[in-house]
Amino acid sequence: MTGRLQEGQTFTGTSRFIAFVNLVRLPHTVFALPFALIGVVLASYRHRLRLTEIGWVILAFTAARFAAMAFNRIVDRHIDAQNPRTSMRELPRGVLSVQEAWISVVVSVGVFLVAAAALNPLCLALAPLAILWVLGYSFTKRFTRWSHLVLGAGLGIAPVGGYLAVAGAWSHPWWLLVALSTAVTTWVGGFDILYALPDEGFDRAHSLHSIPAALGERRAIYVARGLHAVTIVALLLTGIGAHLGPLYWCGLLIAAAILLYEHSLVHPGNLTKLDAAFFMMNGMLSITLLFFVLAERIRPLLLLGWRR
Repeated sequence: MTGRLQEGQTFTGTSRFIAFVNLVRLPHTVFALPFALIGVVLASYRHRLRLTEIGWVILAFTAARFAAMAFNRIVDRHIDAQNPRTSMRELPRGVLSVQEAWISVVVSVGVFLVAAAALNPLCLALAPLAILWVLGYSFTKRFTRWSHLVLGAGLGIAPVGGYLAVAGAWSHPWWLLVALSTAVTTWVGGFDILYALPDEGFDRAHSLHSIPAALGERRAIYVARGLHAVTIVALLLTGIGAHLGPLYWCGLLIAAAILLYEHSLVHPGNLTKLDAAFFMMNGMLSITLLFFVLAERIRPLLLLGWRR
């Protein structure tokens, strides 16, 4: 991929490829994809893991996210055109046509269904529900301030899907996947509230619902902090439910520190560092957790080799 990453996580360039990459903010894939892979790793403790399954999980997640983002841009294109922060997006500017965006949605949904079918019958059976949820999120800002959590729940499907792709069945204990999905839901919901802070006035003026528009900047930040506190508790329960070892707990401590630092960058009346908090810190958190989950998974093998 060529181009220079700019504010807002978009790339320079005039090719159609770059236009589609920017349409769906492809760098944001780094947020939740690691959690899908965490689900894969946790399932591998009890079930045999095939390399092809990892490939299909990555393809399924990327396709579903592409479809959801492109659909969101279609639904919100008139709103985006009126908002100074979003008026330069690809559809309002005419860089891509609505027809092209629709084609990308249809193709992405098709790829997602193919990937789900390649994994196992359970994934295929649940795939339509998952895609309906992530597409339906685009309408929620019209009627509920809690659209942030609807988005979070959509990405919270990722670790569940990763686990089911390998296991073909629900987790044991049953609440393991609930805890992991809750962690992702509250994490995404919290940072989406922060991301919505600059649009507080615009949302009110256009009768759009959000936590910042409903509660104001200061209280919205407190809600985001509360949700991220729940994230850490849910990740704690995930570690307990999966019987994870010391490396995971080290990763959890680092993740908690990243969230604390993220919130230190955002203050009522001062959102100048919001982009760094939104992109850099959240990308680091998900990748860090995946790294330590993987390290914990291979730790017994490393210890065995050392003893030999």
